[in-house]
Amino acid sequence: MKTISIGICQVNVTKNKEINLTRAESMIANASHMGVDIAVLPEMFNCPYDKKYFTSFAESYPGKTTKFLSNIAKKYSIYIIGGSIPEKENNNIYNTSFIFDRNGTLVTRHRKIHLFDVDIKNGVKFKESDIFKPGQQVTVFNTELCKVGIAICYDMRFPELIREIALKGAELIIVPAAFNMTTGPAHWHLISRTRALDNQVFFTVASAARDRKSPYIAYGHSLVTNPWGEIIAEAGIGEEVLIADIDLDYIPKIRNELPLLRHKKDKY
Repeated sequence: MKTISIGICQVNVTKNKEINLTRAESMIANASHMGVDIAVLPEMFNCPYDKKYFTSFAESYPGKTTKFLSNIAKKYSIYIIGGSIPEKENNNIYNTSFIFDRNGTLVTRHRKIHLFDVDIKNGVKFKESDIFKPGQQVTVFNTELCKVGIAICYDMRFPELIREIALKGAELIIVPAAFNMTTGPAHWHLISRTRALDNQVFFTVASAARDRKSPYIAYGHSLVTNPWGEIIAEAGIGEEVLIADIDLDYIPKIRNELPLLRHKKDKY
């Protein structure tokens, strides 16, 4: 059996970057002690998901947070999907996930492609493009276990992007995210199951813990879905390290039994 163990660190994010990094390290340490290969943090894990904080929390690479992630990955000899942070480059700010390998080496980064600009009646109003520039690259990287694809939150709503990630060979797609109390109950589970099922991959979404005192309340419920569209692990709403052991041999089994990707037409 070809397996990979994932630890999703559903951390509670505060207005204090030092506290956020300390909490992240504690949860990554717990995940490491439980034998995970990959630790995953949520979107904006070092910074409140609020436009008034993005600029002041933004860091150029290498910066405080990315050096922290590199050191922790090396210390515990695990891959770290660094949720996302506000990344500053020249005069631009991006919503960026930094990925480090077991040696603490930066493998790649994913800049959020689709920015969350919404105005939902009686719900949430948010415009990321007031602060962030969009990324341009599809992100897939190799590990000794499998190919892994990365997207960030609103990216997962675009099936064309997730299909492109799968076609580039990703068997595991990881999405640090910050769905809220409007979009979470409506779409969190539905989108996760659909993207896993349509692309016959393992699909992992990592949320921050729910804090009702926050101006932006995260939904929680980090989860892992298998290629049959079944949820195989799900967190609650509070701080938690969610562990999921993934059987990669299940992917070719499902793809052979229901060969969606082979039957896909190039043109319609």
